[in-house]
Amino acid sequence: MREPRRARPGAAPDRAGMVLAPLTLGGLVWTVIAAGHGHRDGAAATAVLTPAAGTAFVLAERRAAAPMVPGGLLRAPAFLGAGAIALIMNLVTNGVLFVATLRLQQAGDRSALVAGAMLLPMAVPPAVLAPVSGRLTARFGPRVPLAAGAAVAAAGSLSLLGAGPGGGYAALLPALLGIGIGDGLIVTAVVAAAMRAVPPAHAGLAGGFNNTARQVGTALGVAVYGAVAGPALHPEFAAGLHVLAWASVALWLCALALVRVVPARGRTENRLAGPAVRP
Repeated sequence: MREPRRARPGAAPDRAGMVLAPLTLGGLVWTVIAAGHGHRDGAAATAVLTPAAGTAFVLAERRAAAPMVPGGLLRAPAFLGAGAIALIMNLVTNGVLFVATLRLQQAGDRSALVAGAMLLPMAVPPAVLAPVSGRLTARFGPRVPLAAGAAVAAAGSLSLLGAGPGGGYAALLPALLGIGIGDGLIVTAVVAAAMRAVPPAHAGLAGGFNNTARQVGTALGVAVYGAVAGPALHPEFAAGLHVLAWASVALWLCALALVRVVPARGRTENRLAGPAVRP
């Protein structure tokens, strides 16, 4: 593959972006964790500082000679839509994975090995279906596997409403399997959608941005789902799972709605004018 030309030979690194990006992402995660643990003062402080850091990051990217994320990409619906779907996928998946592990080990008094084996219905489908998703994406474009995956995962998440007190496995199995199948259909297609949403010179950046969105989703999912469900030995844990079931379905439906903004088959986002996005 040919390496694209640099944004500007000898341009200084985007130091402001290097500082503001982790402040924004870290502040977002910290706010959720602090709120979940009852640290209201800390959560309130970071809730104010995080949007300020995010705004400063966007402004810095517009002015930087070699920005981490060119400003035009931050205004491209297809690019941001693919990132949002990736974030939702990891948020729900790892949030459910976390509370399922608590239920199996704490409430069910199972060992880590046994609980891990019982989580395989979520782990195996992505490995098996990722190549299938790639073939579907190549033939029909990313929208078909993205929509199918979000729908299957939403149906699986709904089954968490059947979870009662204790460490029973029957109510978790449909959710684990549905989310695992949904992820398997989404994971390849969402990266393809992100890379199709930008000019070829920014394909690598698009893949990195999409992966970053997934990692942010993972951190938020564990923080939010853990805070809502609480310890598995508490009687309120089952009620928390029911709340998370509806929240998960709502998030998957948001992902399903976002499918409309990602590139269709053979379409690449070319409306990224301006010097900030030139290769």
